[in-house]
Amino acid sequence: MTDTTTRTESRIHRGAAEAGAPRLTALPGVAHEDTAPQRVLEVERYDTPDHRLAAAGIALALHRGDDEQGYWLLELPDGDSAEQLRVALAPDAPPNPEVPGELTELVRGVARKDPLHPVGRVRRVRTETRLRGDGERALGTVVHDHVTIATQGRSTQGVAWTEVEPRDVADDGLGAALRQRFAEAGLRPATSAAEAELDRLLRPVARPSRGSRGGGKRGKPGSAGAALTEYLAAHVERIAAEDLRVRRGEPDAVHQLRVAARRVRSALQAYRRLLDRDRTEPLVDGLRELGRALAPARDAEVLHERIRTSLADLEPELRLGPVQAQVTRHYARVEAEAAAAVLATLDGEAYARLRTALDDLVQRPPLTKRAARPARKELPAHVGRTARRLDRAVTTAVDPGRPDDERDVAVHSARKAGKRLRYATEVARPAIGKDAKRFAKSLKGLQKALGEHQDTVVARDALRELGALAHADGENGFAFGVLHGRDTARAARIEEDLPQMWAEAWQRRNRRWLR
Repeated sequence: MTDTTTRTESRIHRGAAEAGAPRLTALPGVAHEDTAPQRVLEVERYDTPDHRLAAAGIALALHRGDDEQGYWLLELPDGDSAEQLRVALAPDAPPNPEVPGELTELVRGVARKDPLHPVGRVRRVRTETRLRGDGERALGTVVHDHVTIATQGRSTQGVAWTEVEPRDVADDGLGAALRQRFAEAGLRPATSAAEAELDRLLRPVARPSRGSRGGGKRGKPGSAGAALTEYLAAHVERIAAEDLRVRRGEPDAVHQLRVAARRVRSALQAYRRLLDRDRTEPLVDGLRELGRALAPARDAEVLHERIRTSLADLEPELRLGPVQAQVTRHYARVEAEAAAAVLATLDGEAYARLRTALDDLVQRPPLTKRAARPARKELPAHVGRTARRLDRAVTTAVDPGRPDDERDVAVHSARKAGKRLRYATEVARPAIGKDAKRFAKSLKGLQKALGEHQDTVVARDALRELGALAHADGENGFAFGVLHGRDTARAARIEEDLPQMWAEAWQRRNRRWLR
């Protein structure tokens, strides 16, 4: 069984390992102290041999203590939450239990196929002293720990200290007196917990690649290479974070994983002249295949919501038959199959190789000599080349002589070119500033229209299928036909508006910074 807990912070004082317990007698208002029997508490950290979880900010640990049921705790780098996942340790578990399958699945995207085994331990020998006032009134507790931290494996490190923590202190006066006693014992406020110190020992240290110059492996500050690698690193990290969210079944996670992958792929394509293409082209192919594998799950989610909402907004006299129930049944199956396919993809060998290659991309960016040029001078040329690609695609899409059966494909090609331009502009924006921001803003209306057009294309195919299924089941599919007709009309209006929308976005004042 998995549940969640929330971390809380406490005021811990720390001193040398040989420091004794602070003197707790004759404290103001304290009638006597009750000292509980000594206990041993252990937190054993699990990771891959190369500490890949620690590098990703993930902590997987087994917590055990005297006369207490042990439990597994998985801490994920959610960023905006202190949520942790807990799984109880079976009472008959062996001394060296295997990591529960439900936790292994969550971190598979980071661990890949490598086994998880103990890599470090925090051991506490604990004594708790309860402070009592008159009438046995509880005034607080002082927890005294002798802490030992050690890493395990081929290279071991260790550290030890004494720490104390006051808990549930009744009043400020007693709290001040306790802090004075702690200081007398040589204990000072700690800046980090023992688990954080173990994190530091386990986390791999990034080392510059051999032969790096100037600003190091990610390029000299202010260079085009530095701007590009910073963007790539941020979105490779985003892929790792969204992988975890997908495995947890969180809303919109598949979409965000797909967007992060597309951002990395678009940046590699738009700025290919700054990179060694022998290393980046396989990545582009792998990211493209990942996007295709994730597409059915995302499409099913979007289509279900779009059709459900459209049916709800349809005039009652046009909503004939149990169409909402049919849509619910249909997409329950489609979404379940698509979700299973996504997890199969994330557990596959190709995805594991892709994630390893992305990690290597960030650690050893394959920058060319051209990447050393100043970002403000170099990046506009790459964005300009990508913008001209969109210009050609839009010109093709709005060509009045293009056959109707080719128009949807042409508009979709313009949409993809627009996304690549959007992400290329994101790379340049920190270095270029207001001009890049204005340019990105000018494209928003066009991008939204192109996206809406593609939504109508996909929706019309789905509505046609739903109508055919309704007919085969002896139901009334009229409502699906109505929605199909409205989407056809919406697509036609967008196609009519595209030339004017593009002319407004492509004004000289918006693109004057491009090269």
